[in-house]
This record gives sequence, C-alpha cells and structure tokens, in this order.
Amino acid sequence: MSEMSKLLQSELKVVNIGAKTFIEDLKLQERDVVHVAWKPPAGGDVSLIKALEVLEKDEKIKEANEKVVNIMKASHGVLIDMAEAIDVVPGMDENTILHAGPPISWERMCGPMKGAVIGALIFEDRAKNEEEAVKLIESGIIKFSPCNEHSAVGPMAGVLSPHMPVHVVKDMTHGNVSFCSVNEGLGKVLRYGAYDESVIKRLKWIREEFAPIMKKALALKGDGVDIKSLISQAVHMGDECHNRNKAATSLFFREISSYFFLLEEDKKAIARCVEFMKGNDHYFLNLSMAACKAATDAAQHVEGSTVVTTMARNGVDFGIRISGLGKETWFTAPADKIKGLLFPGFTEDDANPDIGDSTITETMGIGGFAMGGSPAIVQFVGGTVADAIAYSEKMYTITTSENTNFSIPTLDFRGSAIGIDVLKVIATGTLPIINTGMAHKVAGIGQVGAGLVSPPMDCFKKALLALAEKRSNANE
Repeated sequence: MSEMSKLLQSELKVVNIGAKTFIEDLKLQERDVVHVAWKPPAGGDVSLIKALEVLEKDEKIKEANEKVVNIMKASHGVLIDMAEAIDVVPGMDENTILHAGPPISWERMCGPMKGAVIGALIFEDRAKNEEEAVKLIESGIIKFSPCNEHSAVGPMAGVLSPHMPVHVVKDMTHGNVSFCSVNEGLGKVLRYGAYDESVIKRLKWIREEFAPIMKKALALKGDGVDIKSLISQAVHMGDECHNRNKAATSLFFREISSYFFLLEEDKKAIARCVEFMKGNDHYFLNLSMAACKAATDAAQHVEGSTVVTTMARNGVDFGIRISGLGKETWFTAPADKIKGLLFPGFTEDDANPDIGDSTITETMGIGGFAMGGSPAIVQFVGGTVADAIAYSEKMYTITTSENTNFSIPTLDFRGSAIGIDVLKVIATGTLPIINTGMAHKVAGIGQVGAGLVSPPMDCFKKALLALAEKRSNANE
C-alpha cells in the first residue's frame, strides 16, 4: 500500500488556516478541526509586504532600535524647577500658542482646542472675550505649533501660552529638558476647552501663587523630585500613570509637601497649595508626561531606527514620529473615536475624536501598555481585569524590548513593553493600545467618559513606506 493510500485511509485531523469557510462542513463530517487565525502580513498589501521584506533583512535596523530603547530606558527624569513657558520653552514667544498633537490650523481645530486657545488668550490678557480672541487669531498675529516640536507636551487640548507656568523636567542621563503645564484638576478646565471666569481665575492663581511656591519648595529641596523613581513605585501600587495616578500623586505629595511648610510664606497660601495638590489625583499625570517626553526626545534622530518616539493627537488628526526619520516628519491620519464607558447623560455622538499628548506615556511603555498591573483602571475605561492583562501581554508582540524600570507585578514583574516598532505593527496587524479620557466635542462641557483607542493603521503604513524609501535612496 502506498503512503498516499495509507494517508487517505487513516483518520484525518484537519488544521484550518485563515478563513473559517470550511470549518462547519468538516464538523458536520465529525472531523477534528483546529483553527489557526492567520492573516497575511501587512493585510496582504503588496507594496507594504515588499517594504517589510527589504527592511526586515537590514541588521542595522535591529542595532538602531536597540540603541533607541536603551536610551529611553536609561533616561532619568527629575523635576527640577517651575518657570513661565516663555522663559524656558524653546521657540516660545508672546504670539505663540502651543497645542497637542501634530500641526493644525485654527480653521481645522476641534471645539475643545478652539475653546482652549480662546481661554489662553483671555488668560494672557490679549483678549477680553471670545469675540476679541477670534478677531486676534484671524488677524494672523497668533502662531500655532505642536507642543511636541518644542520639547513640551500637553494633556487633552494641550494648549500652552507664553505666561503659563510649566514643570521643568531634566533627563539627568542625557541632559535634555522637557516641559508640561500644571494639571488643573477636574470639572471646568482649559484642557477641555472651558474658558469661563472660574477657569481663568484658577489659571491665574496657579501662575501667581501656586507655581512660585512650588518653585521655592523645589529650590529648598535642592536635588529635585525623581519622577522616574515615583513612576516605578506607582506601577507597583496599581497606577499605570496615564489615567490612574492616585498612587503617583500621593507619592509626589509625600515627597514635596514638607518643603512647603518650611517656606516663610503666608500660611493660608501654603494651605491653598497643599489642598490643591491633595485634592487633585491627576496632578502627577503632567509630571509623568514630561518625564516620558524627556526620554523619547533623547532617543530621537537615531539613524535607521524604526521605533516610534511620538504618538499625539489634536482632536482631528493622530500623528506619529519615528526616531530614524527625525522630529520634523509627522505621519498622520484622522483620529478615531474612543470606545469605552460614557458618563450618564452622554452618548458616543457627544464625544470628540481622540485628543491630547498624553499618549507619550504609551510611547514610553506605560499607560495602556501597563494596564495589566492596574486592575482598577477597568472601572474607568471598561472591560475586565483579564482584558487589561491581555492588552499588556499583546504589546510585547509589537515592541523592541522590555523596561524593567517599570515592572508589572501581575505579569510576574515582567518589564513593560517598550519601543513600538513600525515593522512589527505592520507585520502583525496589531496596533498600540491607548487608554484615555473622552472630551465633549463642544468646548467647555468637559469630559464625557473614558475608554480605549488605537492609532490609525494608516500612520504606520505611511511611516513604513517612508522608511523603505529612505533606505532605497541611501543604497543608490
């Protein structure tokens, strides 16, 4: 009997790969079927497959990517000072307003961002009301630029104006500095596009009382506040340092508050500052963002690298930047809506598309990437603890390395996934996971929920083709 005859007469066990078309028929014939959920790389797109084949053979890319993640992991962000943006942020002047996400014009801005810009101009005493602010903007005097192009980051609308105070975070390993505003807390806030009297009053109090006292406390402490260390501890305490910052804010408060009481300042002013920090669980978010920004900025411009160093959104477009393609080049696509839990009284139609620079945390491997170690976050963004763990585990398939500085207890203290690789995203079809808040599409209404979102795949497709083209040109 031939081998073929033996095979045909034996009991067949079938492996079905890809489409499930044949499974039901085989089951009706009482055959054992194992299904393999296979998809062609790059979704079967021939141009992307060719680009992958070329780039995946290049050993220099692997070396460059390892260099990038080593820079990011070695980064050591420390809060050293408070200052007004115009005094420290590169490229800032009296007529410049910075914003979250990739570049965008006033005409294309979403409601929350337009509201935040109007509020910033009122705060700066450049306008008394919305009408005057819009007139000033339309005159062409005001210039807009992404925070990310000025060593800065901003949550939600991310609007930063010249005389807003910023945290100054220095990367003690590489020497670069980064900046982020002071978190206003919840309720009606500028970052969601609100600009009524209460919002402006709070912003001016932050500038005139809180920031000067924090600056003096930091000077008294002398060696700054080690943000990297606080993130590491907070991840072990159930934070992921994007949407859950309870532990991190508490650790920061413990680190700095005693220095407030050593200052020769009015006791009531000290009490107001302490209460402000104590009552704002999200205070640490802006510090986390600045530390992550310092790390990813240090890793920019590594020739040949395919690692993502920026993910940011402006409420209209999502943009990414790649280490090996320089900070001047953005790859953008329309920002998606967030899927998750809505506050009572709101629907998905109320929510603005994804917005904010806070995805710098996921770029650094925390935030959504560390959800597996933050069980309580599912009560905020939806899903189950098992889902959160699964998301964290999935991120290892699209990243270059693991960051043991931020280890996840529920994953047996495995380091968080770090170094999003464009090649792996395209090859696997897996996108980075982001947990985030939802802003109402109308300026000033505020947060309407929270959930999960990913960058558009088109951002990565465009980046891959640009990487392949650059390599091709270099070989000519």
